[in-house]
Amino acid sequence: MSTLASGTQAPSQPPANRLVTDPILPTLLRLALPNVIAMAMAVAVGVAETKYVGLLGTAQLAAMALVFPLVMLVGMMSAGAMGGGVSSAVSRALGAQDAVRARTLALHALVIAIGMGLATTLLFLVFGPSIYRLLGGQGEVLEHALVYANIVFAGAWLVWLLNTLASILRGTGDMRVPSLTLLLTSLLQILVGGALGLGLGGFPRLGMAGVAVGQVLANAVGVAFLIWWLSSGKARLTLGWKGFRPRRELFLDILKVGAIACLSPLQSVLTVLVLTGLVAPLGVAPLAGYGIGQRLEFMLVPIAFGIGVASVPMVGMAIGAGHVARARKVAWTAATLSAVNLGAVGLIVSLIPGVWSTFFSSDPVVLDFAAQYMRWAGPAFTFFGFGLTLYFASQGSGRILGPVLASSARLLLVVVVGLWLAANHAPAWQYFALVGAAMALYGISTALAVRLTRWGPKAAAAN
Repeated sequence: MSTLASGTQAPSQPPANRLVTDPILPTLLRLALPNVIAMAMAVAVGVAETKYVGLLGTAQLAAMALVFPLVMLVGMMSAGAMGGGVSSAVSRALGAQDAVRARTLALHALVIAIGMGLATTLLFLVFGPSIYRLLGGQGEVLEHALVYANIVFAGAWLVWLLNTLASILRGTGDMRVPSLTLLLTSLLQILVGGALGLGLGGFPRLGMAGVAVGQVLANAVGVAFLIWWLSSGKARLTLGWKGFRPRRELFLDILKVGAIACLSPLQSVLTVLVLTGLVAPLGVAPLAGYGIGQRLEFMLVPIAFGIGVASVPMVGMAIGAGHVARARKVAWTAATLSAVNLGAVGLIVSLIPGVWSTFFSSDPVVLDFAAQYMRWAGPAFTFFGFGLTLYFASQGSGRILGPVLASSARLLLVVVVGLWLAANHAPAWQYFALVGAAMALYGISTALAVRLTRWGPKAAAAN
């Protein structure tokens, strides 16, 4: 007798996973939009803080150029690198219909975040002064750099927690809640940082210290909200520490992607630091102009990030479900979308440099150096966006080594050619041209690495 004839219902099938079945481009755009909006607010934070610091003085602006790459390093490692490893592991588990594993992976991710956060705080509080001196910071510039950095890095553990909690949610396919949280956190950072930094609204004028305090307080609020949300049962997975036992294989599932991925932002920031160290001896004005251009480069990262992290759960769930060909198509689609967006920005600032640089300084000498950066580096932004988004998509596949090696190639080019330029007393514009060449190499190398890397099981004919 059949099951239906006996009156017994057939076992219910799990609901279809829309990230694996829906059309790629519309799904990618739907997931990317909240991220791009949140990251646009993150860009606004960078613009606002640079504006605040620019109003404080040229020495403060130069000090920000020394510290900002390290601040971005913490953000990129916790959100785009280790965060990508977290989202990848969670999404692959959910793609394989293993919700228990996904929930346990989330708890292991928080353990990693706490450990990495405390290590980051200790590292920069102890060795930060030596790093800033190595980069050419001295006198008043070094003094301002230390005031800002010591407060920001004292709260580095909050950055790790905030971005890890957001990455857990992204791994479930939820882009709305983490994006809204980061958007509101950024808005709070702008308001508090401006009020305390410039003494607005009756608050004391704390200068660089006030701008730093705004960031720490905003991150604390964001962490508190996301912990509540993930513990309330409102998310696709719920955090709960009862019965938790650390498992080596689950740490490795995250770290095999996240730890290797961390090498990429580290190399990216080392690339910027090498260039900063090479430009600093040319004087305060070239360094300040380079800082304005450098900040634009870092501000483009969130745009590629917004698109890239949307591709991570799509790729991860496709890999978990065995749909390797779809995973690859998601990656190439996301990379092309990012390249178009960043390429448009690069074209605009290379043709009209003042549309960006005049917001931060009115010093004609500083503006001239900033314009040189835009003209030489701007046209290569499209390669930067293409490569960076492929790096994020590769995290979803669990195969990240190739894009990391592409970042190594970029760093090597900057070190070798940069030292040669320094030995020959090159002018600033030649260093800025090197920035553009290195971006082009990065984008092309990443695309080649992804094309040649096998995704999914070795037996997957679709690869």
